[in-house]
Amino acid sequence: MTKVCHVTSVHPPEDVRIFQKECVSLARAGYDVTLVQQGGDYEKDGVHILGFGDIAPNRFQRMLMTAWRAYRRALEADADVYHLHDPELLPYGLKLKKKGKKVIFDSHENTLESILQKEWIPAPLRKMVYHWFKAHQEGVCRQLNAVISVTPNIVEYFRSINSRTVQVANFPILPAKMPPLPEQSDRTLVFAGGISRQWNHHTIIKALEKLPDCEYLLCGIADTPYLQELQALPAWERVRYLGRVPHGEVAALLAQSTVGMAVVSYSRNSDWKNGTMGNTKIFEEMLAGLPVICTNFVLWQEFVDRYHCGICIDPENPGEIASAVQYLLDHPEEARQMGENGRRAIKEEFNWGVEEKKLLALYDALAAEGAPASLNSAQMSPPRGAICVILFLPLAVRAPRSLRKEAA
Repeated sequence: MTKVCHVTSVHPPEDVRIFQKECVSLARAGYDVTLVQQGGDYEKDGVHILGFGDIAPNRFQRMLMTAWRAYRRALEADADVYHLHDPELLPYGLKLKKKGKKVIFDSHENTLESILQKEWIPAPLRKMVYHWFKAHQEGVCRQLNAVISVTPNIVEYFRSINSRTVQVANFPILPAKMPPLPEQSDRTLVFAGGISRQWNHHTIIKALEKLPDCEYLLCGIADTPYLQELQALPAWERVRYLGRVPHGEVAALLAQSTVGMAVVSYSRNSDWKNGTMGNTKIFEEMLAGLPVICTNFVLWQEFVDRYHCGICIDPENPGEIASAVQYLLDHPEEARQMGENGRRAIKEEFNWGVEEKKLLALYDALAAEGAPASLNSAQMSPPRGAICVILFLPLAVRAPRSLRKEAA
């Protein structure tokens, strides 16, 4: 039986993509699966969990110490295939390759492009860090056995580096029994996920000023400064903020709502207006049978128009958002049909069952190849400067003074 070890030093325990989708799918397919994550040791759904304890409290410690602790626990699994989920684990991918292991890197987002928007990196250094990390990432990934990513533009980039690059999108798992479609009886907009500026909650709340009979149901963990900014807006009184909601309870909240909101900003990570298939919110709302109001990304516009399951808008225009909401409220039968169409799109195309087949095909191909030979240091030499900058820049930027003295 092929032994597989997934490793994350950043994501929360039982992350939906990592644990509930990839690890559980592999276990059900007959692989011996271990997941290294924060927390303790236990077993669940056929997956062996190895915990490395609590995640480090700051970025420097996470990138150095937490990644090292995760790697050390991963070695205990003595797996045939290692599947790494975080950029700071890339150097350990090379260590594993030198030990004769097969290694996959799973790029959940466009880390390279997002560097240019990282506020914690001083602006004058961002381009330098970008180029150094680019050399590091490409130097490592071309030596790995495979790369996985979630959306076409990132897959295209990695395929130019490593020909064995596969798109495995983060689409929702189909439930055993579909819940009934929402009744469309109230006037509730809904969003469940991270409460951050990129999701334009401030713009949606401003749109509420033109929608006096609507409320905004907001679920998720928010950064305190941004939450305070939202609370200062005049229409905050019509926001029902629930904070963090367990993943298993989100579907019930979506079923009580009228319109799903997926108004994410254009950014480098989304390939600007081209868009990304890595954001799960829109697909979860479609699965719930809600008509969606979403960003007019090229990728999203294509399937929203094809299935007629929502309305695409400029994510920074509150007037356009308000008009789209009002249209759905004024045309309830069409809105209900949009919700049904969206659910059909998920059943036919945008679900984990489709993506699972791609994941298993990659693993089956790797298993059929047999064990690779161990490589020596001369064969594997990533750009050292890139590794040093990526690992030690946070030391200069964010680390406590005591740690800086210790490192010196």
